[in-house]
Amino acid sequence: MSKTQDSKSNFPGEVHDLPGGGIVLSKLDDVINWARSNSLWPLTFATSCCGIEYMAVAGARYDFSRFGFEVARATPRQADVIIIAGTIVNKMAPVLKRLYDQMADPKYVIAMGACAISGGPFFYNTYSVVKGADHVIPVDVYVAGCPPRPEALLHALISLQQKIKSGLTREQIRKGKD
Repeated sequence: MSKTQDSKSNFPGEVHDLPGGGIVLSKLDDVINWARSNSLWPLTFATSCCGIEYMAVAGARYDFSRFGFEVARATPRQADVIIIAGTIVNKMAPVLKRLYDQMADPKYVIAMGACAISGGPFFYNTYSVVKGADHVIPVDVYVAGCPPRPEALLHALISLQQKIKSGLTREQIRKGKD
């Protein structure tokens, strides 16, 4: 008797045991979105106190590497998502725009903290603070707080992953369509 005819095989995952003759059907887009969402490499743009909270998320207590954000990059050409953590001043805005332009497509942006979202408490007392990251580059996910807790950033990263897995384009993510 051949191996494929043996009904008492020790390997339950063999081709002859699978229903449908062992053919795996899936859409290529689903596989690509799954791979893309589970291998996001962040680029850190930390200018203020939110950077400490970002470091906490990368530390052992929260460990964002178990969700697929393992490799934090120092160069935009290897990054998929930029995490803006802190105040953006007028002198730093062109640098942020240049970093965003150097990232390969598809690229995603997370604005972390009140300063990155709306200028924070510094916006009212000075002329040099940008009103928010969305005045410089398009933002996909906002994380509220001053500074936001590490759990909030982790939640934002996971929600970005879920949106990518569901096949939403960057424009649909930014508009909030589900």
